[in-house]
Amino acid sequence: MANSSIDVAAPLPAQRLPGRWAPAWVIAFVALWPAPGIAEAVLVLGALFTVVRLLQLHFKGGIRPLLSIPAWALTGVLFMAYWLPQAVSALDAADPARTWSKVIAALRYLPFMWLVAIAVASAARRRTTFTGLAVVAAVWTVDALAQAAFGTSPLFWSMDQLKWLINGHGLCSAEEIAAADRLSGVFGPCNLKFGQVLATMSPFLLFFIGTRWGRWSWLLAALLTGVVLLLAGSRASWITYALIVLLSGWRLLGAKWMALVLLAGVVGLAALGMGSSQVRERFSRTALALNGDATDVNEALSGRTQIWGAALCMVREHPFNGVGVRDFRRAYPECDPTPERTAVWGGTPALHAHQIVLEILAETGVLGLLLWLAGVAMALRAWRYASADARDRARPAALALAATVFPLNTHLAFYSTFWGGVTVVLAALFAGALLAEERQ
Repeated sequence: MANSSIDVAAPLPAQRLPGRWAPAWVIAFVALWPAPGIAEAVLVLGALFTVVRLLQLHFKGGIRPLLSIPAWALTGVLFMAYWLPQAVSALDAADPARTWSKVIAALRYLPFMWLVAIAVASAARRRTTFTGLAVVAAVWTVDALAQAAFGTSPLFWSMDQLKWLINGHGLCSAEEIAAADRLSGVFGPCNLKFGQVLATMSPFLLFFIGTRWGRWSWLLAALLTGVVLLLAGSRASWITYALIVLLSGWRLLGAKWMALVLLAGVVGLAALGMGSSQVRERFSRTALALNGDATDVNEALSGRTQIWGAALCMVREHPFNGVGVRDFRRAYPECDPTPERTAVWGGTPALHAHQIVLEILAETGVLGLLLWLAGVAMALRAWRYASADARDRARPAALALAATVFPLNTHLAFYSTFWGGVTVVLAALFAGALLAEERQ
């Protein structure tokens, strides 16, 4: 009988445990986000590695669980909340072949989420993973400060030079470099996601510094990161970061100090806005919304109201399961509320809804939104019933995930390859850390 069953209690030699490699894999994946193609390859290889190793260990037996049963369950539930809406939307999508290919390809996220959850399922692995993510965010911040001071990101310049050596071409065209209107950091002027990505990853840096060196170090880190994000120019990242600073600083500083920090932040924001032409331009554009005119509001939101109007049209036309994941661009021309006018962003169709609720409704319908809400409900239930220690160890990932999906903001496309990967990693970090078994 013993030969035909798995001994869940017997420890396995460290070299046979896939968990010991998990932190390095997760940190490498995040660090390579500025090179999306390579990062995606790391994700796919990590998913395949996880499947193979888990199958090997399952059939060999003698392995204790790498995750607690609740962690396995919550990770699977969060994946299904993300993946099932895609499958439902593919049934009558605008481009069924393309949508089904996305649905099948998205299956790679489940084993990679297992790997990510395993990376934070024990105290030692979690310390390594969260420290590594904090270091990545710190390096990106320092690099962006160097760009602000000297005009070039050292990290992006190094990557660009390597690309020239490999094939005689740079990472960005001359036109893209000339058109860049904000601090782009390591992501470069042809991939202006830096602000939103850094804001999303900032909890790992702020909690790491605040826990180890106290409130003054936290304040310095929050200030430097805030300066970088302000110069990065993404207003969505400003909202994300404001939430993160408020919620992380409130516990560390208390209400009185947090109020002073917020006041200082407003004053600093105004001062930096006066000194930076890029920031002034964004303030001026945002101020157009105060005029009350629909055209000015649309201009202030960089054409978002036009996109959101099209998204609502898609919801009316396809209420049950949407137009199909990533088919927003195909459905946009028929739902464009002002086809007679050239859009703020140019003459091409909008690629996605730029707002999480509208993206889910337009591309996956009401059923998709209900599935997402079911995942949110399960995550909140797990948080509610977790112990105080479990909440503390999962707090950086929980805050990063909550701020990323905060509905009163604009967003990148959650069903895109890049931002989808970011989202599922945060979800797996949350599930694995919250429901970890410390005996592992």
